[in-house]
Amino acid sequence: MNMWAKRDGLLGQMISTKTPVAADAKTSVAVRFWGVRGSIACSGHETAKYGGNTSCVEVRCGERRFILDAGSGLRYLGEALLAEGKPVDADILLSHTHMDHVCGLPFFGPFHCPDAHVRLWSGHLENGWTTSQAVDELMAEPLFPVSKDIFKAHLEFVDFDAGDTLEPGGEVTIQTTPLNHPNGATGYRIEYGGKAVCYVTDTEHVPGAPDQNILGLIDGADVFIYDSTYTDEEYPRFAGYGHSTWQEGARLACAANVKQFVVFHHDPSHDDAVMDGIARELKKMLPTAVVAREGMVLRP
Repeated sequence: MNMWAKRDGLLGQMISTKTPVAADAKTSVAVRFWGVRGSIACSGHETAKYGGNTSCVEVRCGERRFILDAGSGLRYLGEALLAEGKPVDADILLSHTHMDHVCGLPFFGPFHCPDAHVRLWSGHLENGWTTSQAVDELMAEPLFPVSKDIFKAHLEFVDFDAGDTLEPGGEVTIQTTPLNHPNGATGYRIEYGGKAVCYVTDTEHVPGAPDQNILGLIDGADVFIYDSTYTDEEYPRFAGYGHSTWQEGARLACAANVKQFVVFHHDPSHDDAVMDGIARELKKMLPTAVVAREGMVLRP
């Protein structure tokens, strides 16, 4: 496989833990994976190694906590946060509102705590839709028994346009870009303390033509998490579904001089044996790259 560029980089530290990730200092950044699957959660011994929960990634920027997507992995993050015994203050950044990326919202424990303060952001909605309305629809009858009115936490719903630069405070800057996905999606670049973590899922590439929006977003990033649902061999059968391949992610990472590329949003049909095979091939292309698994922590 021809690469657009070659580079060397430093592999981030990986730690398995059952607790929320803690930054070592006010200027440090840490990333923990609570859900790594796409499309639908899948359980069983066949997926135990890499995990079966859908998209949820925790990013700690000093004392600030950002949560990228609210898939089924969000429930476990919520339980861990409550176990800390401290009021929860967090920002949830949604790539989009397809079910696998928001199904954890009704089950996020801190939403039921009066002392919790959570901001939900999304930048993909069009035709007058708002983030608050999308959550209303998620929890609307006859598909859900209760509405979001049961939540006791202080919730803020923040709408923006993909491409905007967000300034959530705490010396954190978040750049965004639109992605190529049905109904739209948003890619994020979180910058803090001289580090940059990029989260780019769900998006479909054009074979042979690197996405310039993504290249601009991830340029020189310390961590680049990418929609790697398919392999290049599988992709032609699923063109138009709105997803990419791990090989395309590696090509983007090389072209943008990324330090750490992370294969993410694993297809539910890819069991641990398939993912192990991808991991071996990935190391041949990019020795510093890793395949995301639940419990993995990176400290760029």
